[in-house]
Amino acid sequence: MARVLTGIQSSGRPHFGNILGAIVPAIDLINQNKEEAFIFIADFHSLTSIKDGALRKENTLAVAAAWLAFGLDIEKTTFYRQSHIPEVAELTWYLNCFSPYPMLANAHSFKDKASRLADVNAGLFTYPVLMAADILLYSANLVPVGKDQLQHLEMTRDIATTFNRIMEEEILTIPEARISEEVKIIPGTDGLKMSKTYNNYIDIFLPEKELKKNVNSIITDSTALEDPKNPETCNVFALYRLLASQEQIEKMRANYLGGNYGYGHAKKELMELILSKYAKERETFNFFMDNREEIEKRLAAGEEKARGVAYPLLNRVRTKLGFR
Repeated sequence: MARVLTGIQSSGRPHFGNILGAIVPAIDLINQNKEEAFIFIADFHSLTSIKDGALRKENTLAVAAAWLAFGLDIEKTTFYRQSHIPEVAELTWYLNCFSPYPMLANAHSFKDKASRLADVNAGLFTYPVLMAADILLYSANLVPVGKDQLQHLEMTRDIATTFNRIMEEEILTIPEARISEEVKIIPGTDGLKMSKTYNNYIDIFLPEKELKKNVNSIITDSTALEDPKNPETCNVFALYRLLASQEQIEKMRANYLGGNYGYGHAKKELMELILSKYAKERETFNFFMDNREEIEKRLAAGEEKARGVAYPLLNRVRTKLGFR
């Protein structure tokens, strides 16, 4: 049985882009296949940018609640926090010692900030090694990635190959990328890719009043109410079409082209669609955030399973390196 592994950072509450781009596809994959699945919350990774411990804990629980709200079956998966598996930090150090500087300096996660080196900490520079440890610690066979993330997976493969060659033993499993050709790029409120970095995201779990304010922040042009509008260039329509049925999409398209239909009307329809489509998920999310011991219980069960896999692999590495 192939083992699939994927994770989401706890650098913020999960937004609409995380849900449609990662959480829902992963859950669909788990439900459709018989592969063994490891789903983790990458809270160690968030330390490169977030130093507030209380905020990170809040974000971590919110990410867990989102997975559970969208129906993650913890009986079919190993669901855990990265930070609760101390073996991953130890393996990261070992792998650091097999990772060449030029490779890390060429990583997108570093190069994107290389012009502002004062903003780069060592954790950001070695980010790909921690990601490699996340994957290799569990002998994952398949890692779902978008094309923009493929470089880090290739680095994981290179690190594992180098380690095995130097150790003269196939200790680390070489993972394969599972590339989705239909990765959804979820537009943000400004039309750019939805991201916490750009602060252009929609949080569907907000209380209704705050969610309405969030939806109303979507940027539109200044076309007058009575004039026809181009749905293909509108940020509201771009988000609406991701959720709506074909019939609903065509109706809104006709409203745009017919005139006497304002962006306020479109935002109202988008808001109503979010509330109706995700009513159950919003309710479940709020239940878990109000009963955090239920989140902790589920994560603790997954962490026990995860350590059962991680510990033997790390011991093999320790022994081979002479630390046992």
